[in-house]
Amino acid sequence: MRVLVAIASKHGATAEIGERIGRRLSEHGIEPLVVDVADAPSPAGFAAAVLGSGVYAGSWIKAAKNYVETHDEVLAEIPVWFLSSGPIGDPPKPEGEKAVDVTELTAKVDPQRHAILSGALDKGKLNLAERAIVAAVRAPEGDFRDWDAIDDWADEIATVLLQN
Repeated sequence: MRVLVAIASKHGATAEIGERIGRRLSEHGIEPLVVDVADAPSPAGFAAAVLGSGVYAGSWIKAAKNYVETHDEVLAEIPVWFLSSGPIGDPPKPEGEKAVDVTELTAKVDPQRHAILSGALDKGKLNLAERAIVAAVRAPEGDFRDWDAIDDWADEIATVLLQN
């Protein structure tokens, strides 16, 4: 069973989450194709898709939104999971659905689940404008990704796919 894992990542933290999900799906005997969403093929021919993006100012990266909008008809025909990576801190801020608005995208595709996962912030990877924003909102630096939760979520996806 082939599953597309297409991720938009600005500084690499969300891409690492996608790679982890791909490895975990492989452990269940599922064949993932993990790619940057900008290079992702059509989802036609895949049994399912995991689509995700880093979140900036409450929104997905444009390439991820464009991918969903371009392929919405095919995506609506297969099981799809959304992931958003972005909240940072302990506890993560912002919390819950306030962290990201994917209302328009979920209306087009109706994903099985939308997971909002904590992200990471390495100020050394930011450009000058991004550093100014981070300073203004006093965003904490660090890696807040919960790898156990990411593994559990990938296991949930595998369970659903293998039951069908």
